[in-house]
Amino acid sequence: MFVLRPVREADLAAIIALAKSVGGGLTTLPPDAEFLEDRIHESLSAFSPRVRKPAGEHYLFVLEDTATGEVVGTSGLASRVGGFEPFYSYEIRTERYAHRPLKIEKEIATLHLKESHRGPSEACSLFLRADRRRGGNGRLLSLARFLFIGAFRRRFTETIIAELRGYIDQTGRSPFWEAVGRPFFEFDFYRADVLSGLGEKEFIADLMPDHPIYVPLLPPEVQAVIGRVHHETEPALALLRAEGFATTNEVDIFDAGPIVRAEVAQLRTIRHAQTAKLCEIVPADSNDTARPQILANGALGFRACLGAVMPRGDGVALAAPFADALQLRVGDAITFTPVK
Repeated sequence: MFVLRPVREADLAAIIALAKSVGGGLTTLPPDAEFLEDRIHESLSAFSPRVRKPAGEHYLFVLEDTATGEVVGTSGLASRVGGFEPFYSYEIRTERYAHRPLKIEKEIATLHLKESHRGPSEACSLFLRADRRRGGNGRLLSLARFLFIGAFRRRFTETIIAELRGYIDQTGRSPFWEAVGRPFFEFDFYRADVLSGLGEKEFIADLMPDHPIYVPLLPPEVQAVIGRVHHETEPALALLRAEGFATTNEVDIFDAGPIVRAEVAQLRTIRHAQTAKLCEIVPADSNDTARPQILANGALGFRACLGAVMPRGDGVALAAPFADALQLRVGDAITFTPVK
């Protein structure tokens, strides 16, 4: 069984190993031990009962294999992007040019640097070890965190975004970075991405061009990757679209990966979620043929797993292994939502 839970201090070594295996492009999870240790402590503080409104807290969850105790994946939430560390993106705008005597009318796509200091919530830090990408683990890792938002709405904004990894070619190069970023920064994409993840964003304000970038002036192979995701990120994009996320007119400033957005109240996982009283815990082999759901305890000590509840009068029953995984007892509340 796999359980999604908040990160712990003891998970540091596992988180470092996961971050190193990403291969770049995951800005909120750079492979830096000191930063990741701080991110874990920041997450521990974010789960404080005293938090009442979104103020830039970062929540980090891990997916644990309960059979081995291994941490095999991560996912996160930022209650609000921006603040002391601005959130940068390229906004794609269309500019119109016309000359009536020659009957010429053109619409030109341009990239404008955008700096946000009070942005929306963000779904971030999603990564699952390649050998565990089966059996619904990816859906659990990505979608269960939305049940946490549903349980603690005041901690998040009304809108949520996700910044997806952009296209990287087979040699590990980002075509967009090579054409747009490197001429101004003079170092490789991965160093820029790590620096940004570490919160060292002053170089962006100092070096990034202030003027619009005219997309038709870029090489065709660079134009083609604007808004295109990394091949390993395509399933995550499909999953977010099924949740209600839509493509925006913004892309990442380093690799031009798409930024998608949704209204929290319209997320499928939240709209279809139900909460009921756990009135009975039954043996492990009960209702084995039931359709899997995402189950969660809805507490600050958040835990979620894949399983199924069984209707019981004024509440539901739950098989013992799932009750144990969620640390639930009879009389507690359980939240559940369809996996798809």
